[in-house]
Amino acid sequence: MRLRKYLHFVAGAQSMEELWAAHCAQMADFGFDRLLYGVTHYLTDTSLGDPDDFIVLTNHRPDYVEGFMHGGLYFHAPMLHWALEHEGAGSWAILGQMRDSDTMTPQEMRVFEFNRRMGVEAGYTISFKGISKRSRGAISLCAAPGIDQAQVDATWAEHGDDILLMNNIAHLKFLSLPYAPPTRALTRRQREALRWVGDGKTTQDIAVLMGLTPATVEKHLRLAREALAVETTAQAVLKAAMQNQIFVMEI
Repeated sequence: MRLRKYLHFVAGAQSMEELWAAHCAQMADFGFDRLLYGVTHYLTDTSLGDPDDFIVLTNHRPDYVEGFMHGGLYFHAPMLHWALEHEGAGSWAILGQMRDSDTMTPQEMRVFEFNRRMGVEAGYTISFKGISKRSRGAISLCAAPGIDQAQVDATWAEHGDDILLMNNIAHLKFLSLPYAPPTRALTRRQREALRWVGDGKTTQDIAVLMGLTPATVEKHLRLAREALAVETTAQAVLKAAMQNQIFVMEI
């Protein structure tokens, strides 16, 4: 898909799933067959936040995701550390330089060896411009088997500007689309109750507006807090809004 056609497609995409499938296919045309996209809105000096709150999209094999994400290796990944300190595109040639200069920590070396065993050896990482001090997004583009880093760098020299633009625009679109981990997705009633709270309505008001009893409204709000893993309804409204869950259009 040519650049202009792809950007038009991104502008009109209506779901994470639709956009992610097209983006994976587009990057595969450049030789990047495995992608890992992640965003956190809960970054601090010592933490990336609760992994259950990350936006994570990937087409890596399940065993890779299990080890890298669920096994916690991501936290010590050298290119993730690079992404937290930089914006733009970074060649994985950085990893070879770190290994050869013996500057990797034992934890980073463990991640490096895991990736090598899993065939994740050549590629680029793009770190997106943060929208706040607590937000950061990045995507790793892993080259297909048989493509080495020198070939990847040659491809980037020719097409890197277009690849970077495509990923930046896709990232901005992803941020505008509804997303929630399966365990934290809200029901229609929970979203509606939170919307009314966000509009400043009391429990009594919401009961009238939704045609429910106040006790049932409180139940929906409690379940929303539990689904979002927060303590207060105000926190639930904020988190649901950040995930674009509150004002999602009902189909």
